[in-house]
Amino acid sequence: MTAWRRDLHAHPELGFEEHRTAAFVAGELRAAGIETVEGLAGTGVVGTLRGTRAGNRAVALRADMDALAMPEMTGAPYASSVPGKMHACGHDGHTAMLLGAAKWLAANRGRFAGTVHFVFQPAEESRGGGQRMVAEGLFERFPADAVYALHNLPGLPLGTIAVPKGPVLASSDTWETLFRGRGTHGAKPHLGSDATLAAAQFIAALHSIIARELDPMGVGVVSVGHMAAGDPEAPNVIPAEVRLRGTARALASGTRDLLERRIGDIARGMAATHGVAVDYAYTRRLGPTVNHPAQAAVMHRAAAATVGAALARDDHPPITAGEDFSAMLEVRPGAYAWLGTGEPAHPEGFHHNPHFDFNDAALPHGAAFLASIVEAELPAEPAR
Repeated sequence: MTAWRRDLHAHPELGFEEHRTAAFVAGELRAAGIETVEGLAGTGVVGTLRGTRAGNRAVALRADMDALAMPEMTGAPYASSVPGKMHACGHDGHTAMLLGAAKWLAANRGRFAGTVHFVFQPAEESRGGGQRMVAEGLFERFPADAVYALHNLPGLPLGTIAVPKGPVLASSDTWETLFRGRGTHGAKPHLGSDATLAAAQFIAALHSIIARELDPMGVGVVSVGHMAAGDPEAPNVIPAEVRLRGTARALASGTRDLLERRIGDIARGMAATHGVAVDYAYTRRLGPTVNHPAQAAVMHRAAAATVGAALARDDHPPITAGEDFSAMLEVRPGAYAWLGTGEPAHPEGFHHNPHFDFNDAALPHGAAFLASIVEAELPAEPAR
């Protein structure tokens, strides 16, 4: 698995461009005697394996394959060979672990009764690969009673497996406002209508949603990530338009609805106060990733069987990052777990950092855990 992981790391590919990665995965699956389908969602790969014992249930295990558009600074001998692209979130490790689990299960078909689908997903990083796989009929073509995934987590002790109860990750949406006023010379502001003032007060008021409208025990985030106005070569001109873009995140659907509604209310209110117009758009990108209770329990049992009860946790707090595995959990019951990879070798080597590198010591834990989920979900012997 280490050789696989390092090969994938050296050849990163962005979302929907994972042609080499997909071919590599498909080749390894076929070499293990696993039925393999390529091309779902462009570069997705699905392997199907049936146990030697009769069983009418099926489960899906999912790993993401894509890299990020950023330069690598690890200095590793297997560092990215592609300028401006790197595996900075560990999807190379996820792919290698699912391949490892698939190979082991293929060699031990008598250990489970039923069907396993190994889902290698493209384009998790903000490109909607999970949604596209679902939309293109993933679960119609490969029926599954439950779906599971895991993600590496630097900072969580090596070998620890955390299966949160309920919410795991937040929704991830984008919003945009365009304040439209009447531009004028900076020396004569009374001759215009100031879109910059409306935008500035909108930004200040925006944070009152979290501070004063959201239950203190709830979780929500509203952030401004982009602002564009005027010409830097004309600082004496009040611009006619100010464009803002940002993110909104929530763990609960009610909070998500609140954020969408109130961002627009505040934008329109500030526009009216300052005599300007505003255009507002809110785009729902990813829903929250919320574990289903029964499948979370299966995952926790599998974790305990793999790494021992002391390293199997169910109390990890939610994180406000987003994950398109949520699209699969919206249509099938399932669960998502964190795999501890220990403290990073570089002090800045966390996700989406040029110093990030997956800890290969975690590979056996992850692969064994995935195989254990299958054994727990599709036992070869009936429970007594």
